[in-house]
Amino acid sequence: MIEHVNYIHDHCLANGLTVAVAESVTAGQLQLNLSRATNASEFFQGGITAYNTGQKVKHLQVEPIHALDCNAVSQQVAIQMALGVCTLFNSTVGIAATGYATPEPALGVNTLYAYYAITCKGLVLAAGKIVPVAKDPEEVMQEYAQKIIDACCRHFKERELINNE
Repeated sequence: MIEHVNYIHDHCLANGLTVAVAESVTAGQLQLNLSRATNASEFFQGGITAYNTGQKVKHLQVEPIHALDCNAVSQQVAIQMALGVCTLFNSTVGIAATGYATPEPALGVNTLYAYYAITCKGLVLAAGKIVPVAKDPEEVMQEYAQKIIDACCRHFKERELINNE
């Protein structure tokens, strides 16, 4: 994963970008991994872990009615979190994750999944749903973080190809 994190670092420096992270289901794993980049403070602004709907609404400007309807776990919420963290941390790139690392039978969640979003300068670069292979909650969180870092790296590389054509 560190090679992908260092690629994100290099891409951001080369393009004058900074990154901030908003996460819930990954419980700080994204922030931890981005902080491991060489000279991380050159591109990584920081992040917020907002576990409940109220905190996502208050700090990340997630729309409250939709968030309450879906327990703040949807593609729309992930996108709003990514956009909101850019404002909160004065960053050009926002990365967000929301989902479930353990089943929540009371909410009808028996299959684990998460949504992520990557935004840049107010535009959605990538958004998607991840269904983990792992079952252990810690491994699930790590798997989500790995796949989101991979997605960020992949989309930055695609942008480079487009810009170089």
